[in-house]
Amino acid sequence: MSDDLRPLADRIDHTNDLLRRVLAEVAKTPSTHAIFVDAGYLYAAAGRLIAGTEDRRAFDLDAEGLLEALIDRARQVFADSRLLRVYWYDGARRRIHTAEQQSIAELPDVKVRLGNLNANNQQKGVDSLIRTDLESLARHRAISDAALLGGDEDLVSAVEAAQGYGARVHLWGIEAPDGRNQAEPLLWEVDSQRTLDLEFFKPYVSRRSAATYEAAATRPTREDVRFVGAQIAAKWLVERGRANLAELLPGHPYLPGSVDQDLLVEAEGILQYSLRGQADLRRALRDGFWDHVQTQY
Repeated sequence: MSDDLRPLADRIDHTNDLLRRVLAEVAKTPSTHAIFVDAGYLYAAAGRLIAGTEDRRAFDLDAEGLLEALIDRARQVFADSRLLRVYWYDGARRRIHTAEQQSIAELPDVKVRLGNLNANNQQKGVDSLIRTDLESLARHRAISDAALLGGDEDLVSAVEAAQGYGARVHLWGIEAPDGRNQAEPLLWEVDSQRTLDLEFFKPYVSRRSAATYEAAATRPTREDVRFVGAQIAAKWLVERGRANLAELLPGHPYLPGSVDQDLLVEAEGILQYSLRGQADLRRALRDGFWDHVQTQY
């Protein structure tokens, strides 16, 4: 080789060496997957499958147990991959977390993303959140596979966006008692399909008693609910101990998600009236709780 070509050959060798190193690092890097859950679809489809209704007030969902089951299923499907996280998409009034959504957000490896909930309890903006996350994660090579639990046709653009950056999108569905609960265009676009059946969801969905909350046709007053909040605080002081409740004081006026959920459930049992979706009564309940707790310290 002539002396004139030697510098060029050296640069080519150097470039090839760098390329080999990059490829070696890529080969050692484990693939990564994420799970995307459209909670609106989940509640509607699982509720109809197990409880025979899409009304969230008619059944209880063990979200923590279900999320662990979904993570475990993904671990089986993507055996050589690691979990990035689970994304949970739901709607809420003014995008303010409900107690249940807050408790889900506190779970490890879970990210709650909220769209808006209109006057007709319809989710708005959830599909665009899913698309934004799917596209961004795929573009930055943060994930190689996405398990998408949903069924809306509007998710097609999210799937196409992620696929455009090289990610594979796997659609997970919920068994439908009759017909199909996922849009055909969505089924056509994904890289694979998987259906989770009745036995998968049975441990995590339970129908509430038909009599629950139906006896109280009259809406309680704010003062009634406030009194119940104070009543529960007094009971908890005896049952749980002063030290336990004293730990809550630095967080005033907020309560940890699990405590807020316990307060809600116990109050609904006493009132025989559902406080879900009733922000003014929920505030009155917490106010009554805090009024009593603060008088003790």
